[in-house]
Amino acid sequence: MNRNIQFYDKNAEQLNTQYQQVTFEQVHESWKAYWPTGHDQNCNVLDVGAGNGQDAARFAGQGCTVYAVEPADAFRALGEARTEALPVTWLSDTLPELNVVNQLSVRFDCILLSAVWMHIAPTDRPRAFRKLANLLAPNGRLVITLRHGTFDDARTAHPVSVEEIEQLAKDHALQIRLKTDLTDDSLGRDNVKWQTVVLTLPDDGSGDLITVRHVIVNDNKSATYKLALLRTLLRIADAHPGAVTDKHDGRVAIPLGLVALYWIRQYKRLIDTDAGEGLGIQQNSNTNKGLGFVKADGWGELKHLAPDDFAIGALFIGEEATALQKALKDAIKTIDEGPVTFTYRGDKNKRLFDIQKSGRRKNVSSFVLDSEFLQSFGVFTLEESLWDCLRLYSSWIEPLIVNQWIAEMKRYKHNERRNISLQTYHDCLAWIDAKHDTRDVRKRIDSLRADKHKLVSVWSNKPLQHSYQVDHCLPFAYWPNNDRWNLFPASSKENNTKRDKVPSKQRLKTAKPHILDFWQLAWDSEQDKTRFFTEASLSLPNVHNKEREFGAVFEAMQLQVAGVKSRLLVGEW
Repeated sequence: MNRNIQFYDKNAEQLNTQYQQVTFEQVHESWKAYWPTGHDQNCNVLDVGAGNGQDAARFAGQGCTVYAVEPADAFRALGEARTEALPVTWLSDTLPELNVVNQLSVRFDCILLSAVWMHIAPTDRPRAFRKLANLLAPNGRLVITLRHGTFDDARTAHPVSVEEIEQLAKDHALQIRLKTDLTDDSLGRDNVKWQTVVLTLPDDGSGDLITVRHVIVNDNKSATYKLALLRTLLRIADAHPGAVTDKHDGRVAIPLGLVALYWIRQYKRLIDTDAGEGLGIQQNSNTNKGLGFVKADGWGELKHLAPDDFAIGALFIGEEATALQKALKDAIKTIDEGPVTFTYRGDKNKRLFDIQKSGRRKNVSSFVLDSEFLQSFGVFTLEESLWDCLRLYSSWIEPLIVNQWIAEMKRYKHNERRNISLQTYHDCLAWIDAKHDTRDVRKRIDSLRADKHKLVSVWSNKPLQHSYQVDHCLPFAYWPNNDRWNLFPASSKENNTKRDKVPSKQRLKTAKPHILDFWQLAWDSEQDKTRFFTEASLSLPNVHNKEREFGAVFEAMQLQVAGVKSRLLVGEW
């Protein structure tokens, strides 16, 4: 454990008493004009180094949704107790990584680092600043209080300066809105002075939204491949925060096999559906040229499977396993030679994407579609800022991709001649078959009831009636996901009342024992557990691919609920 974190953990009670000698207003008067309040619509605040929760409680009391980061366990416990009745989510995380926060897919209107920056080593500060800048919402403000002066206890501090912050702001396109003069310490310590710097992110800040829109709308396309790759990455970024295998030098790496799998999945209905004359929907402008990834010994051997059969956690054996591995390799070759090569920013040497194939991979006779298998094909990399853009703006970008994809297909000769309906285009671009959304979980519930297990609604703990329903914890309308951790038995009345809302923090807390009981009962076999935890590790933040504790999945699910609620402005039940 970091030396400073150890100190705060060991001395939490003493420091808590000390900090309560001054008010929020006394400590933060210098940047009052930028305080987040309930007047800021849907205001999200990130308090990094939240300590005893005094600042977090103040922001939450003003109507903000607060995420409080505190790595010292004892301090975090004090903060959690203090804000129990307030909209504050507590996280154990540290700078410069902020791994847990980054997986929430939330942009913040205000990020506060109060008495934190001096603890960050100068070599870590550029990375920490980049992480914080990437978490800001358009016009969001980053507030950093700078402590000048050493400690006379076990804590360590590094020199700080406004000039360093100004240079970091310039490097990351943030604007300085306020930099105060040195002020006296509110606790009366003569050897300590303070300064506050407020920075803002103008508009999108990165230009990635403009780049994405240019690729979707303006880039030359002889096929739908660029749109397909963007939508593939969009789906992975939105649904699978746990898919990131590495972040380094401003780039994100994800399993190449996952990109190829989702490429196949989204083309499956388009190509294998009979849209007239026994043909699928044409996907390129050259009527004499086939699709590079559609081969007889790969794709051709999988025509009997539906898109939903290519789900994370699915088991493939024998001939199907052989065919899918061939199809994945064909898809990777097409992606590499097509959209990866020809999608760039400015000139051809600034490609947005890169692929590193695995040179030693050998086919296996059976496999589960999990992280290890998907990583065996290699890695796909893209800029971290572009990845964040796809995650955070997915609800805006996806309709744009789908509409442009349909416009491209409608102008292709075979499609135009057959006069394919607009509904057919939309149906074939559907990501998940709505008819199959709860089928497997319902089948499992019915099997348990047939074996005389007494099941209850997870929301009320009342016995499950004959007319029960299967509820998506995270509503399908906002976040299409049929993973087993997201589906629970509920009464018809509760499910119809909840509809497209997310459960509140208190409702999840009350339902926790019933949810855990259901998971442990329903997914008790080794094969079921493998699928359950494989899905969770890729879909939920901060779940390791070797995790086998249902409680850890529940905690991650709570974070995902908070993230989806904030990101997509979903109502609370």
